[in-house]
Amino acid sequence: MPLNRRKFLGKSAAATGVALAGGVAAAPSASARASQKPAKRKKRYSFTVMGTTDLHGNVFNWDYFTDKEFDDKDHNDVGLAKISTLVNEIREERGRRNTLLIDAGDTIQGTQLSYYYAKIDPITAARGPVHPMAQAMNSIGYDAAALGNHEFNYGIPVLRKFEEQCDFPLLGANALDAKTQKPAFPPYFMKRLRTPHGRDVKVAVLGLTNPGIAIWDKANVQGKMTFPGLEEQAAKWVPKLRSMGADVVIVSAHSGSSGTSSYGDQLPYIENAAGLVAEQVPGIDAILVGHAHTEIPEYFVQNKETGKKVVLSEPLKWGQRLTLFDFDLVWAKGRWTVEKVGAKVLNSNTAAEDKKVTGLLADEHKKVVAYVNQVIGTSTQAMSTAEGPYKDVAIIDLISHVQAETVKEALKGGQYAALPVLSQASCFSRTAGIPAGEVTIKDAAGLYPFENTLEARLVTGAQLKEYLEFSARYYVRTAAGAPVDPAKLTNADNTPDYNYDALYGVTYEIDIAKPVGSRIAKLSFGGSDVDPKAEFVLAVNNYRASGGGNFPHVPAAKQLWANSDEIRNTIIQWVRAKGTVDPAQFASVDWKLTRDGTPVF
Repeated sequence: MPLNRRKFLGKSAAATGVALAGGVAAAPSASARASQKPAKRKKRYSFTVMGTTDLHGNVFNWDYFTDKEFDDKDHNDVGLAKISTLVNEIREERGRRNTLLIDAGDTIQGTQLSYYYAKIDPITAARGPVHPMAQAMNSIGYDAAALGNHEFNYGIPVLRKFEEQCDFPLLGANALDAKTQKPAFPPYFMKRLRTPHGRDVKVAVLGLTNPGIAIWDKANVQGKMTFPGLEEQAAKWVPKLRSMGADVVIVSAHSGSSGTSSYGDQLPYIENAAGLVAEQVPGIDAILVGHAHTEIPEYFVQNKETGKKVVLSEPLKWGQRLTLFDFDLVWAKGRWTVEKVGAKVLNSNTAAEDKKVTGLLADEHKKVVAYVNQVIGTSTQAMSTAEGPYKDVAIIDLISHVQAETVKEALKGGQYAALPVLSQASCFSRTAGIPAGEVTIKDAAGLYPFENTLEARLVTGAQLKEYLEFSARYYVRTAAGAPVDPAKLTNADNTPDYNYDALYGVTYEIDIAKPVGSRIAKLSFGGSDVDPKAEFVLAVNNYRASGGGNFPHVPAAKQLWANSDEIRNTIIQWVRAKGTVDPAQFASVDWKLTRDGTPVF
């Protein structure tokens, strides 16, 4: 309507809705009056759930294995101090009462900072310290955290002490007491969020962890706890949470989203089950994903029963990313309903470290830096893992040599002392190294970033061959004569570096021109072909011996010996005892990649 016309009508018609007909005002009908009432505005409320996962003992933007600020090729930063700054910014922007902060597990293992307060100055000691991760997470104000599999690496007493020191619950709906089959940890966390409408929103967070704990940390949990599947326990607890009045249900799952497993069909569960939980269990609004160390800003999975889309997000490991789940709710039919939910991630390299957090733990940081810089010996030459994934390098031989010597010493005078001892090792980091000259704790520890322990298993020559064939699936099949790019040669079928084993003590070739299962050639011991019936002792880490990676035979092989000391500590002690690391005494090229018998390198 033109402006002058509206002005002319004024309140007589435009404002009252009275129609003019022949100069007489006609009364509006009931239906017209009803249509003229302003629409009743719906009550709405929005809030944000922030999430981290796989922090692995990172508080500072620091690499204790290199003793300098953390950096990688993508210029990521790490640590809770940076996450704290991002969290503070989101709370300021959206209002603290409109936010939650949760984690999806693997908190107390991974750096020398976390190791120091589990083993060197343990939190379990009388009048022991408070764990740095508990201090940092308490300071930042976490609401809840799911258990990760690495929470169990140091044993249940350390985990229980850490739990006691946290101001927030550690959740594990599928971590059950072995005797009672009741939850050994709180299954869920519930929080009321105050809205401007006088109607609180009840948010439930269900925590789920990885059933692989029963295998990977068998020595720590067997007979004490059991770990049923994620889907099974989610199907049990989500309806309970809804019946308790939860308006929103979030799952914090230490389980990847892919729905696949590195363990094939041997085990009665799937390792990376978060996507399946979303697909199979109705009533879930969002899942914070952990365990896989991948970045998934936003991923939707449709529930098979309801057709509803569930949003999943996984922030990158070590505090490199912070997930934000943004929820929009509407009040209808006497309850709050999720109208929309989306997710994204923030990069911590955009944030400065929170001085409150770094100041809180400055003393602990200094102690650990001093510890890792202790000199334990010298090396006659520099060694690097850079080419370890595709060449037999001296530094990987060092790991295997230490393991083999340790097992030989342990078996002395016993029934199996006369058997040859072989050893497996993986390239855990492509950036680890031993310098020429002084060797420190950080140098030795950097070769073995995991808390694995050492075992001895009895295997046959035939089993060794199958073990190596399985390991060789790691290489991308490459025809003879085709160009070879080392950067594209490994990690076939997404096999991680830590699931490729090289064997020390035998010689062999891996023909990458041949299909998986037919690649191992010239397998020999002491200059002769390996007899399929011959017996060997295999020095192997507990992860592999317990089924990690699904390598054949070893999990079922007879255990001849095991100890509880971490392999990296064994390496540190070996270097201290020897004083000098000389590759000439242990390194040799025992395996190589070939194509139709011609070496690749």
